[in-house]
Amino acid sequence: MMEKVKAKKHLGQHFLTDLSIAERIAGAVTGHHGAKKVLEIGPGMGVLTDFLLERPLELHLIEIDKESIIYLNKKYPELKERIIEGDFLKMNLQEVFEGNYCIAGNFPYNISSQIFFKVLEVKDQVTEVVCMLQKEVAERIASPKGNKDYGILSVLLQAFYDISYLFTVPPEVFDPPPKVNSGVIRLVRNEVEKLDCSEKLFKQVVKAGFGNRRKTLRNCLKPFNLPAEFNSHPILDKRAEQLDVADFIFLTQTIEASRGNN
Repeated sequence: MMEKVKAKKHLGQHFLTDLSIAERIAGAVTGHHGAKKVLEIGPGMGVLTDFLLERPLELHLIEIDKESIIYLNKKYPELKERIIEGDFLKMNLQEVFEGNYCIAGNFPYNISSQIFFKVLEVKDQVTEVVCMLQKEVAERIASPKGNKDYGILSVLLQAFYDISYLFTVPPEVFDPPPKVNSGVIRLVRNEVEKLDCSEKLFKQVVKAGFGNRRKTLRNCLKPFNLPAEFNSHPILDKRAEQLDVADFIFLTQTIEASRGNN
């Protein structure tokens, strides 16, 4: 009998104990766009790993916790070459993987948003993400415009992924149980290869728009020096949460055009 890994608070570890939920999460990984590999982030003691091994994909694991690494190497000797000890947020993923791959995992609550910003850096390779995270963050990512949960991460991810909220997971199926519910979401890469505007400027516009949610875009976007003739455009009377991806692209294009004319 292998000794259990102790959950570490500083790593945000909450180990899933319900096998049926682990099976549902793994079952949602399809290998979209012909992906041949799946990378599991933070496998812990391998509850989800067991079911991911049943998927027709080459499984790789990345784990930052040394105790979990020792446990995983003993439990999965056949995966020895594919168990990576390291910090996902600091990895150069282009060096690790070639071609398309999926990402799966029970993401630590304290870094889940950072994981998605990292995913956006390699969006041309990551065709699918199936993950569990804090319910509030999961709802925000999947939220449509006009919803109070809709925010920066919603827009940036929805520009490149179709997002579904799959199901809610209660605290009691974890050891130790978190203080909040969890949510499972699935992101599937859409057909947008690149935006019809500068991606860097698009991010800046989105972040500025949500900088003060109660203000209209006319106020939030003042630093971008929008052309005077555009100041009466009705879109500027709206707040950021009322705009979809196409609206933010339109605003970015307007700023780009005005800079080109200066």
